Amino acid sequence: MNKRELVDAITDRVGDKKTATEAVNAIIETIQHAVSTGDKVSITGFGAFEMAHKPARQARNPSTGEPIKVSESWGPKFRPGADFKEQVNTAGKKASRKK
Repeated sequence: MNKRELVDAITDRVGDKKTATEAVNAIIETIQHAVSTGDKVSITGFGAFEMAHKPARQARNPSTGEPIKVSESWGPKFRPGADFKEQVNTAGKKASRKK
């Protein structure tokens, strides 16, 4: 599902596409802003978004084996909640039985 399909699915629940688009954009922008400023966003039953630090490290070029210095960086991290994990697990079990 991409963003357009998500908006269409929400449109079915809220009634009009403009409202659904504004809601999806507002949620995404709010989560991005909060995480980029160091806040953790927790949505009960769904999961948590937070900033993760990746320290500087040494890596190897897979072609030459030569060491490469990788500088530190920060990135987003998502941890699914228990309800979300259970829903995916249940759906996965059902899908594997159909094969």
